Amino acid sequence: MSAKIDTTPDLLRFITCGSVDDGKSTLIGRLLRDSRQLADDQLTTLASDSRRLGTQGDDIDYALLVDGLDAEREQGITIDVAYRHFRTPNRRFIVADCPGHVQYTRNMATGASTADLAIVLVDARKGLLPQTRRHSWIVHLFGIRQVIVAVNKMDLVDYDETIFRTIENEYHALAETLGIHSITAIPVSALRGDNLIATSAHTPWYTGPSLLQALEDAAPSNPSASGEGFHLPVQWVNRSSSDFRGYAGTLSGGIVNTGDEVVVLPSGKRTRLARIVTADSDLTSSEAGQAITVTLEDEIDVARGDVIASTRNPPEVADQFAVHLLWMNEAPLLPGRSYWLKIGARTVAASVTEIKHRIDVDTQAELAAREIGLNEVAVCNLSLAEAIPFTPYAQDRTLGGFILIDRQSNATVAAGTIDFALRRAANIHWQAISIDQHVRASSLGQVPRCVWFTGLSGSGKSTIANLVEKKLQALGKHAYILDGDNVRHGLNRDLGFTDADRVENIRRVAEVAKLMTDAGLIVLVSFISPFRAERRLARALFGEGEFIEVFVDTPLEVAESRDSKGLYAKARAGQIPNFTGIDSPYEAPEAAELNLDTVNQSAESLAEQVVGRL
Repeated sequence: MSAKIDTTPDLLRFITCGSVDDGKSTLIGRLLRDSRQLADDQLTTLASDSRRLGTQGDDIDYALLVDGLDAEREQGITIDVAYRHFRTPNRRFIVADCPGHVQYTRNMATGASTADLAIVLVDARKGLLPQTRRHSWIVHLFGIRQVIVAVNKMDLVDYDETIFRTIENEYHALAETLGIHSITAIPVSALRGDNLIATSAHTPWYTGPSLLQALEDAAPSNPSASGEGFHLPVQWVNRSSSDFRGYAGTLSGGIVNTGDEVVVLPSGKRTRLARIVTADSDLTSSEAGQAITVTLEDEIDVARGDVIASTRNPPEVADQFAVHLLWMNEAPLLPGRSYWLKIGARTVAASVTEIKHRIDVDTQAELAAREIGLNEVAVCNLSLAEAIPFTPYAQDRTLGGFILIDRQSNATVAAGTIDFALRRAANIHWQAISIDQHVRASSLGQVPRCVWFTGLSGSGKSTIANLVEKKLQALGKHAYILDGDNVRHGLNRDLGFTDADRVENIRRVAEVAKLMTDAGLIVLVSFISPFRAERRLARALFGEGEFIEVFVDTPLEVAESRDSKGLYAKARAGQIPNFTGIDSPYEAPEAAELNLDTVNQSAESLAEQVVGRL
């Protein structure tokens, strides 16, 4: 049986965006009303709400149709993304009304990530504003290549053609720099309904389409599949019975037929497609956008997050990428910190290894940066803990778009798009070495460990670590201290004390400690290491039981009283910025293997506890 022919009108997903008070919500509300999408009771409620909460005096406030939050209605602004479904005889639509305020840029990006077209509103009185440019850049970043520029509030400038043409030309120039080539500029009055459903008598000089006509004529959201090969990200392994194993997902591209030769990625195993299963019946073929379950001729290990693809044009597989990243969290992005990356149904550990540059979304200038703040966009290098199948975002949103998730809070902190794989990563392989850690450790007569001392400056970390090394030496054990101050004279001499530098400081030391334990040594790491995230990253490098976190627990006032170097005094005087415990935070361990109380016990007895633990 062939795939069923969908006789319903094409679906178009679009967003409205622009600066604050450009009239986005009003435009959608008026469009819904004039295209007869509202029932009588909705109109009655709207009239009542307009009298209580509206901003248009005695007139209907159409923005209230989509400003659903109480805070939005009270302030007259859009905060969250509001989605509305509607249809005309020619087409179905899903519209996302996106907020205009800078602090809600991340919400706007959410709407853009699934849209096929953007309506960018521009207030005719103000022209292109920084937020208009910022939203247009994000539209470009998330692959939207069709833009309708709605020059709104034309009624407030007496429908002046010169004003409209000036804005139209300025936007075309902006779009040219962004690589957006499908631009339709329309003069409108969202409040009065000019050029929304039909062309207006107020703009006889305008001969283009109405807004609704332009939406109906836009390219479909699922253009005909090209037949160049399909991609099926596996969302669910379907075991409906003991003798059935199917792989469910939504085709993100191409056409699939039963009998096609396929490859499962990232494993690279090949087989053929046995069946295409739907709730109604089996199909002989299916195309992009359809949700299906497939079975394979051979027993191959396939898991959620894998991709089943045509052998004619399979996705690439890599573990390092060049990406564009939109940061969406109050705390800045710090290179080296570990996050969860979620792409499709797959989740892997990832970290930004390098910020290539930050992009000024107002001017498109490339700026040097050590960290990335809220709503900023950057080009970065990204490293993953394992290789994944992918396609550049420009070719496939499903296999090219991702989010980053904070590993501690589970909050989404960034959205990104894959540009390309870093080819040099594919050329680097583990070199097989005959002598392993077990052999090295056996020759030394010991069990290798990484003992990680963490605590405030002046807590006594180095003192205790030094005593531990002496005691281990007396026992005939082979140990080595990696001390924070000492390492900064060599390996980390190029790093300062910003949060970003602290993250990189710990990343490097953790990698060195891992190499030394691999050599069979007992490594004593004495670093303030103020952030839990980096200590977790260090722990993750080691095997079970190989990493021992030791919290040298000394209150700030005690550590400050021991300040033989005078560092705390200088920090209090503002002479040392970013000093841990003063103007930079210290995050105490939540579950350290050892907690050393330096107030009530001597350094000698505490060192004995560490040796006893080893």
